[in-house]
Amino acid sequence: MNESIPAASITSTAAVKKAKPWQRLLPLLITAACFAYLYSRLSHGAAAEGSRPLPYLLRSFENVSWPRWLALMVPYCFLYLVLDSLVVWSVINWFNAKIHYADILPIRASAYILSLVNEQVSKGAIALYLNRRDGVPGWEVGSSMLFLMFCEYYSLMLWATIGVTLRWGGIQPVFHVIPWIALGSGVFFLIFHLFFNGRIGSGIALRERPILRAFRLAKVWHYGAVIVLRAPLVIAGVMVYTLALRLFGGSVSFGEMLGYLPVIFFGAAMPGPMHSVAILFWVLLFPDKPGQMTAFGFVMHNFFIIFNAGVGLLFLRRATREVFG
Repeated sequence: MNESIPAASITSTAAVKKAKPWQRLLPLLITAACFAYLYSRLSHGAAAEGSRPLPYLLRSFENVSWPRWLALMVPYCFLYLVLDSLVVWSVINWFNAKIHYADILPIRASAYILSLVNEQVSKGAIALYLNRRDGVPGWEVGSSMLFLMFCEYYSLMLWATIGVTLRWGGIQPVFHVIPWIALGSGVFFLIFHLFFNGRIGSGIALRERPILRAFRLAKVWHYGAVIVLRAPLVIAGVMVYTLALRLFGGSVSFGEMLGYLPVIFFGAAMPGPMHSVAILFWVLLFPDKPGQMTAFGFVMHNFFIIFNAGVGLLFLRRATREVFG
């Protein structure tokens, strides 16, 4: 099969295929359900204090030391950019072309602008960039981005399972399903990898599709390396979120946050605008503080994506010039 289909062909094909109605509606329905639950919890919390939901929620912002909060969040966002770009750079060097880290950083930063709409679209922009700049076939880079998303899922699942296990007795029972999902995901990975390295189902045409090229080339250590490379982001997140939560009136240890945060990150990967599932998870984990947790989750997750998009604007001119110039 031809694996050198240009990225422009991918773009034009994608434009023809419109998303199905349920695919467009699902994120909105998830978001609506999350905010309906949050409003219910805020109403109960406000009624207990003889207040209305909005003033009750706004009081959660009043006593926060915003300079100290920014001193935590701004370095964390920059660290995320540096390490996330490192992961993307590593995957591209494994499966596509030998390029410099300094050439990946600008386009990864610029792609955060598209992440405001959809994370998958932002990775598609990286494929277009490498096709235009270095002539790397679009399907090959798209395959690497698909590999990266696959690994990100398993990274989230691993940390979420560790988090639930560490806090099994104190975490909400709804999260107890996560280890079972992880077990099923582990069995799927075993079959998946055996299929793509040719040990089972070698005659099936699906294996030879260009968009799955990275999975045919990947060894087990490639998957493990991505998870290891992303581990510092989780550890840094535990430190930052623990200290930031204390500014909002919460009180947890670093060990407790290690139990909570992977579950939150897993929720942040769910579809829906404003990271609504992640905000909902904070309230589920701390049901006695619905106002503080709603405010905390809303500010933390939305500042993160908006600030990263702002940083992306600093690199947008160079990225645009190299893609279209």
